[in-house]
Amino acid sequence: MAASLPRFLARAATVFIDMVLPPRCLACGGPVDRQGGLCVTCWSALTFIAPPFCACCGTPFDYAVPGETLCGSCMAEPPPFARARAVLAYDDGSRPLVLGFKHGDRIHAADAYGAWMARAGKELLAGADLLVPVPLHRWRLFRRRYNQAALLARAAGRSAGVPVAPDLLVRRRATPTQGRLDRKGRKRNVKGAFRLRPGRRDRVKGKRIVLVDDVLTTGATLAECTRVLLHAGAAQVDVLTLARVVKT
Repeated sequence: MAASLPRFLARAATVFIDMVLPPRCLACGGPVDRQGGLCVTCWSALTFIAPPFCACCGTPFDYAVPGETLCGSCMAEPPPFARARAVLAYDDGSRPLVLGFKHGDRIHAADAYGAWMARAGKELLAGADLLVPVPLHRWRLFRRRYNQAALLARAAGRSAGVPVAPDLLVRRRATPTQGRLDRKGRKRNVKGAFRLRPGRRDRVKGKRIVLVDDVLTTGATLAECTRVLLHAGAAQVDVLTLARVVKT
């Protein structure tokens, strides 16, 4: 009886919240059956990434391939991180979710997205010692008021039972937005932009770390953060994002 009491209280709290704040679709705001859910229309518009995909960067393949096959990009220029996984393809279906969360203050969606990420990154998180979000520069954080990567990391960490170090990395300079830059421009833009927070090397040395961000585009930012962590002695760095750009 005592063991069932916390579950009863949690269920009662859920029912109360649903009465006061009826569940709404994370994308369109329409009614849904539970908090953190999507309506049928919005759910069907999403492209969830599942095998087969590149064993390294997680780029989806059009057909099944034998073994742990790499895509052409990873064979030609292997990234510094070991593996990258994402929940969704970044497209017309997922863009409203990502941008609403990143710029539209829809931070209530973090728990749902974190649970999705924990499932998509199960193989990464199973052996992880630490989740580390990509940091924002202090002035951008001041304007935005929250770091979306940190919210995702905390939510995924709670779901997977992995510790989170939200301030392990520091963005040492304010870089221009990456949106209009090509691959080479993005690399130049973030080169040297990150550093380990002083006194935190012991938290990194020998650890298996999962970097967390909202979207993987070219991977330039995540690669630069990975280099900082590896230079500090991390045993391995993987990457987990809510969405990723998929070339067509």
